[in-house]
Amino acid sequence: MSPPEPRLKLLHISKRYPSVVANDDVSLSVMPGEIHAILGENGAGKSTLMKIIYGAVKADSGEMLWDGRQVTIANPAQARKLGIGMVFQHFSLFETLSVVENIALVLDEPFDLAGLAIRVKEVSERYGLPLDPHRRVHSLSVGERQRVEIVRCLLQDPKLLILDEPTSVLTPQAVQKLFETLRRLASEGVSILYISHKLHEIKSLCDSATIMRGGKVTGDAIPRDETPATLARMMIGRELPVCEAPPYHGPVHPVLQVERLSLASDDPFGTSLHNVSLTVNAGEIVGIAGISGNGQAELLAALSGETTVDREAVWLAGEAIGHLDAGRRRDRGLVFVPEERLGRGAVPALPLDRNALLTGHRQGMKRWGLVAFAKAQAFAEQCIARFDVRCSGPGAAARSLSGGNLQKFIVGREIMLAPKLMIVAQPTWGVDVGASAFLRQTLLDLSRTGVAILVISEELEELFEISDRIAVLAAGRLSAPQPREQADAESVGLQMAGLFNEGNAAETGHAPA
Repeated sequence: MSPPEPRLKLLHISKRYPSVVANDDVSLSVMPGEIHAILGENGAGKSTLMKIIYGAVKADSGEMLWDGRQVTIANPAQARKLGIGMVFQHFSLFETLSVVENIALVLDEPFDLAGLAIRVKEVSERYGLPLDPHRRVHSLSVGERQRVEIVRCLLQDPKLLILDEPTSVLTPQAVQKLFETLRRLASEGVSILYISHKLHEIKSLCDSATIMRGGKVTGDAIPRDETPATLARMMIGRELPVCEAPPYHGPVHPVLQVERLSLASDDPFGTSLHNVSLTVNAGEIVGIAGISGNGQAELLAALSGETTVDREAVWLAGEAIGHLDAGRRRDRGLVFVPEERLGRGAVPALPLDRNALLTGHRQGMKRWGLVAFAKAQAFAEQCIARFDVRCSGPGAAARSLSGGNLQKFIVGREIMLAPKLMIVAQPTWGVDVGASAFLRQTLLDLSRTGVAILVISEELEELFEISDRIAVLAAGRLSAPQPREQADAESVGLQMAGLFNEGNAAETGHAPA
């Protein structure tokens, strides 16, 4: 009996852009019912390869075989007709439409909306992803929105499902539910291509893995036979550094104090804050976990000064600053690294030395209202060297850097401003394992110099690695922070679903009178 044909076989796929070779002679096979991981650092070529399979990008050369016959996929509609579905990392849903209306938008065949709603309910329940087809998307949690994306693919009876960082916004409990669904799909013969930076998930879920580096395939692995450390070594070509958190021996005093902060959201789809209290001391990192959309944006705006609040709701080193704007808070020693690197953390089209001016202009880069360009360039050069930013130099445009290197520049720029308090949102979002380890160690080292650091992240593994205390934000309410050694992923996951007691002023400590 002859062995079965691969569901998908890529032969010598190459894709070149003017400044980079994204895929260089890539070959791989995926069998029916196989969960196959694609591993690699940022810039390894994973996303380009997936877009070629899905028809969103055209390869320059190479062959694609589908169930043993050669195919050319010109666009995503053609990919869907073959049976290829893709769930992207960033959802593409319309907030004001219902679940069934969002699903209807991508169907290639005629449909009856009432009949489609019945199908959505049946398919979602069959695969353990229950959805109310008539709910508006803006009322759904992030995990429920991901269900919409997956069910949208399942309605088209896929033979191959591509998932890009599918667990980055899920609680540990929701991750396990997703894995149950994926294993069930695989048992029914669906092939799955799975991209994730979370190596313990790859080891738990995937049958096989292809490792990419610099656009090339550099190896294959059976994840269950490896450790996260060996997988990381295959990805980055060296040992992954282990973060070290030495004890802090300096004076302990409150640097950031938040007192009973309540804030109504201006966004109709936002989340209002309710009686949030928190203290971050010198020399410690406090992590706030939670699924996006639970008040993180509103809390960050209130703390950074983008939104002003009651004067005594926010204190910095004993001074009430709630009424001060972002610039005046920066003058007092607060720095902020936003979640969105391009657009908020940096201007994409500007070179790094000009981006240094955005927050570093207070460091002697202006005089009598004029920019001292030589000082801005020197500052950028120092930041590039000190924080190992891989780029062509201070004249490199921000958008030309990989996500990890741009994040190292932005974090480095803020550290060089000698802050009392650093607030960081999603420090390693979409960053590969090597850059993630560097950034986490950088934050740990900074905290041990006496700087207070508040980290808001959806990466539980990250928070357990670097935080001294961990709190959870759910539905605009903040839990009482727990010492890291007293917390565990299971309990934090339940708190992310809103099952906790809120912190209070007695727990966090009163602000100065």
